[in-house]
Amino acid sequence: MTISAPPPPGTRIPWIETPLVSNVFLKLENLQPAASFKSRGIGNFVLSKLAAATAAAQAGAAAAPGGAPPRPHFYCSSGGNAGLACVHAAVTLGCDATVVVPLSTPDSTVGKLRQAGAARVLRLGASWQEADDYLTQTLMADARAAGQAPVYVPPFDAPEVWDGNAGIVREIARQLPLLREPAPRLDAVVCSVGGGGLLCGIVQGLDELGLSRTKVVAVETEGADSLAQAVAAGGLVTLPCISSLATSLGARRVCQQALDYAARGSVANLVLSDAEAAAACRRFLDEERLLVELACAVCPAVCYAGKLADAVPGLTEDSVVVVVVCGGSNVSWDMVAKYVADEADAAQT
Repeated sequence: MTISAPPPPGTRIPWIETPLVSNVFLKLENLQPAASFKSRGIGNFVLSKLAAATAAAQAGAAAAPGGAPPRPHFYCSSGGNAGLACVHAAVTLGCDATVVVPLSTPDSTVGKLRQAGAARVLRLGASWQEADDYLTQTLMADARAAGQAPVYVPPFDAPEVWDGNAGIVREIARQLPLLREPAPRLDAVVCSVGGGGLLCGIVQGLDELGLSRTKVVAVETEGADSLAQAVAAGGLVTLPCISSLATSLGARRVCQQALDYAARGSVANLVLSDAEAAAACRRFLDEERLLVELACAVCPAVCYAGKLADAVPGLTEDSVVVVVVCGGSNVSWDMVAKYVADEADAAQT
C-alpha cells in the first residue's frame, strides 16, 4: 500500500484542440490512491510530520525512558478530496485522522471518508473556510485541552504539500519522450485552482527542471474564482461565499504563494462557467471513459471550448501541452445526469 502511487500513465489525446495542437496529454491524477492529486501533497505532508514526531519521540525516550508516546492524530478540513488523502495516508501509516467538511459535501463523499477509516467525520459550515475554522478553533483546541497533540493538515497551504504536488511535473519529465531531448520542451500545463496547492506544486516543479518558459494555465469556475479576483485586486481577496457547483474549488481565499506565482508572466488565469465544466464532464466520460467531478472537468473544458489558444498565444500543431486530470471523489453518474438535465432546461429557457 502506498501513500502516493507510482506514475499513472500519460494518455495522448490528439483530438483536443485539433488542428491547432496535436500533442495534448492527460496526466491522470485520478488514479492516485485517494482518487486525486491530493494524495501527493497531503501524503507528503503526513509522512513528513510523522517522521518528525517519531524522531522527537525517540529523542525524548532516550532522555527519559518510559512508555511509547501515542501516534499523531491528524486533523484536516476539506471539500472531501484533501480529507480522503489525509485519511488514506494516516491509516496507511497507522495513525488516526479526523476530517471536517462543509455542509455542501455530498453524502457519498462523507461515506467514502468513513469507509476509508476516518476516526471522525463532521459536516459543518457553508464553505471550506467555515469548516476549517471549526476544526482549528474548536476540535483541535478541545484535543489540546485534553492533553493531546493534534497535527493540523493544511489542504493546500504548506511547503510540504507543494513539494509533493511538484512530483507531477517530475513525472511528466520522465514520461513524455519529447521532454527527454537535450532541449526539453513543454509549452503549457493546464491545472485547476481551488486554494492553489496544485498550482504551487506545478510551478515549483517547472522551476526545478528549468522549464520557466512553460505556460501554466490556472483554471477556475465562476463563483469559485478566488485567484482571478485576487489577481485583479493585486492582493488576496476573500470571496463572500462559494456559488459555483464545483465545490472542490471552494476555497474562498487562495494561499499567498499561489498569488505570487500567478503574478508571473508564465501563469495565465481562466475562469469558466459551471455549464462549460458540466459539458466537459459529460464529454470526458463519453470520450475517455473517465468520470470526473466539475473541479477536474474544467481543465479539459479549456480545450473543448477552444480557449487554450487564448491563454497560450503562439501555440502550433507541434506544441506540447499537458492537462492535469486532478481527479476527485465528489462525483457520480447521477450528479452528471443532473448537470446534463439542468443544462438542457437552461437552454430551453
